[in-house]
Amino acid sequence: MVSTAPEQQSAKGSKETQFVLFFEEVGLADLGLVGGKNSSLGEMIQQLESKGVNVPTGFATTAYAYRYFIEKAGLEQKLRTLFADLDLNDVNNLRERGKQARAMVMNTPFPKELDDAIAEAYLKLCERYGANAEFCKRFGPEYQEVCEKFSSDLDVAVRSSATAEDLPDASFAGQQETYLNVHGVKGVLESCHKCFASLFTDRAISYRHQYASKRPDFDEFSVALSVGVQKMVRSDLASSGVMFSIDTETGFKNAALVTAAYGLGENVVQGAVNPDEYFVFKPTLKEGKRPILEKRLGSKEIKMVYDVGGSKLTKNVPVSAPERDQYCINDDEILTLAKWACIIEDHYSESRGKYTPMDIEWAKDGITGELFIVQARPETVQSQKAGNVIRNFKLQGSSDVVVRGRAVGEMIGQGKARVILDVHNLDLFQQGEVLVTNKTDPDWEPIMKKASAIVTNQGGRTCHAAIIAREMGIPAIVGCGTATGDIKSGQEVTVSCSEGEEGKVYEGLVPFEVLETAIDNLPRTKTKILMNVGNPEEAFGLSSIPCDGVGLARFEFIIANHIKAHPLALIHFDKLEDQAVKSEIAELTKLYSHKPDFFVDKLAHGIGTIAAAFYPNPVVVRMSDFKSNEYANLLGGKQFEPKEENPMIGWRGASRYYDPNYTEAYGLECVALKRVRDDMGLTNVIPMIPFCRTPDEGRKVLETMEKYGLKRGENGLQVYVMCEIPSNVILAEQFAEVFDGFSIGSNDLTQLTLGLDRDSSLVAHIFDERNQAVKDMVTMVIQTAKKTGRKIGICGQAPSDYPEFARFLVELGIDSISLNPDSVMKTLLDIAKLEETMK
Repeated sequence: MVSTAPEQQSAKGSKETQFVLFFEEVGLADLGLVGGKNSSLGEMIQQLESKGVNVPTGFATTAYAYRYFIEKAGLEQKLRTLFADLDLNDVNNLRERGKQARAMVMNTPFPKELDDAIAEAYLKLCERYGANAEFCKRFGPEYQEVCEKFSSDLDVAVRSSATAEDLPDASFAGQQETYLNVHGVKGVLESCHKCFASLFTDRAISYRHQYASKRPDFDEFSVALSVGVQKMVRSDLASSGVMFSIDTETGFKNAALVTAAYGLGENVVQGAVNPDEYFVFKPTLKEGKRPILEKRLGSKEIKMVYDVGGSKLTKNVPVSAPERDQYCINDDEILTLAKWACIIEDHYSESRGKYTPMDIEWAKDGITGELFIVQARPETVQSQKAGNVIRNFKLQGSSDVVVRGRAVGEMIGQGKARVILDVHNLDLFQQGEVLVTNKTDPDWEPIMKKASAIVTNQGGRTCHAAIIAREMGIPAIVGCGTATGDIKSGQEVTVSCSEGEEGKVYEGLVPFEVLETAIDNLPRTKTKILMNVGNPEEAFGLSSIPCDGVGLARFEFIIANHIKAHPLALIHFDKLEDQAVKSEIAELTKLYSHKPDFFVDKLAHGIGTIAAAFYPNPVVVRMSDFKSNEYANLLGGKQFEPKEENPMIGWRGASRYYDPNYTEAYGLECVALKRVRDDMGLTNVIPMIPFCRTPDEGRKVLETMEKYGLKRGENGLQVYVMCEIPSNVILAEQFAEVFDGFSIGSNDLTQLTLGLDRDSSLVAHIFDERNQAVKDMVTMVIQTAKKTGRKIGICGQAPSDYPEFARFLVELGIDSISLNPDSVMKTLLDIAKLEETMK
């Protein structure tokens, strides 16, 4: 690819009085001259190409060119008169004023000198990319000029770039028009003209006025329009998407989100497809690791391609079933894109003198296989939030779920639903209603600001509806599939995005509360305050709660909710006897020819996500502790599980791991954990062995782990043991010779000390962790751990339920207390006061 800049245009005057500038001539300082989008492209070409970031080049018409056109044509006074009675609350008034303004611009020809400048720049771009080389070879040198003038056919993207666009506090995403696969001088000039007119789209007018109260420079006559003309990347033959250098939902700074779909990127931006999604952990990526935390397959039902031989520039076509059922980029490409996101974020943060997360569009060329960045702008939602207050939305009741999809914004909204399928019916929408539609685009923005929530059939977390909902501070659920059929206009609904990554639309107005917690000036405690985390989907959000790490992350949640199949059913898939179960597992694992890889991938992604959320603080993960009856309930489990009379004290925890009947299944857990620590670089993970009855059993477990690549002491690997059986207390000194630390499981320790079944309602009234016998057990093991120099914490329920039990533990000098998320702040403050009195 040619990347040498064309001759500088200094001979024609300063940059401020030129009609056209090539991207190599502009940078971030030129936002007022060529708009946010074009100045950003120029900045990346100049500063980041040397760091490996590929950006297709092109040129920009300037703000001076736009103002020259408006002034020479005498349009400003006509436009001022037109907008004198603009009423943004009247959709029809807005629509009519916008239509007339665009007509004024389109019916006014460009000055010849502007036409000539654009045409000349386009022909230079054609020459740089060799668009006409083969054509011109057929003619002699004397026809070269004619050849260049009339046979130029370089395919370009023509994009609007307003001078109030892609700013750190306002994205103006999609307010003006974009035209793809534009060919020839005539096509470029027509598209540039349309871009000028698009400064007056209904959505752009509405958006500018929405921000005018805080930014006076956003009005109709202060904002100018630049047009970027950029070499197209042939992603119509491959894939493209959007990525953020921050988690868009929680504001978690250490993860990059990459989305991808087949074809040109407009479908992802507009939310016309449900794309693939990938999360990558940035800190260890920068260290050369391969920390892909999650991969989610999108439906990707259509793709936008060139309309070769057709009447339009582009068209949408169906994606074949085999393509839909596979990821559209590979792991190396995911990691490359994430690295570029880091490079771009670091550069912009340094340039602006403050942390600047980025919203980036990328494309893959289907001819060359190269990846490119085609746009980059500051992220404008999470980066603007106050970091000293945590707001938590919590449902106070429940109801029937009408529809489910991807949650956007960790909030709850409710009201009467309004189903709108056509942009021409926007005037039906009323303030405070829940907008339900197929998908949104910028034309919908005048009513989106009135909505209490948004629900769409299509789209992913980076689509238009998602971006605008975040900016406006309202919840949205996207990619629901059938929302417009399942929800009726006038129906009262509650839109909940507060329950993890799956958003739910409930029937009726379900009560909810909003809790605000200030997190500035919090005290530090000697006792480490850890958190119990089960669901990886909640980990990024929970990491904003001040704590010292995770004291308990359970494998069982990941296995039951994400894997769903028994590990031995995956290992011995061909031997499954139940054909219905075999078919279900086949569908679940359709991306995997080797079924056990599904288990390893899902488990590694789940553990990795939790570990990344709290990195570099310790994350203690408990290896699987299902009972045999619980294992039997997994897909295919009945074929491999015994029937036990009392599974609570039967074949569970450590006793499984080294048993020949289960060792290969435990090996999958070890392989997943090794991948998290070695490949992803998340060495803050500490495995913990549950229900280990004897020190000898512990040694057998460690031998099994070493067989699968996890050797205690290697790469800093520590292994903890649960203290939940009286033998763990009585033989604590011997267990301390085998393991690096203890974590008290107060639930099992209580039932086994008191000799009762905590699941039996007949004896449930006796179950109490504050019983003196239990407290004596806890006292003994803490004292032994201190004597042997081993870490000791607690991850059971007791300190979350009983503040006095937490105080009891602190007085004994326990190293850490792991709590349920909703107990962390309260207990932290309580312990800080107690420690102050103990000094």
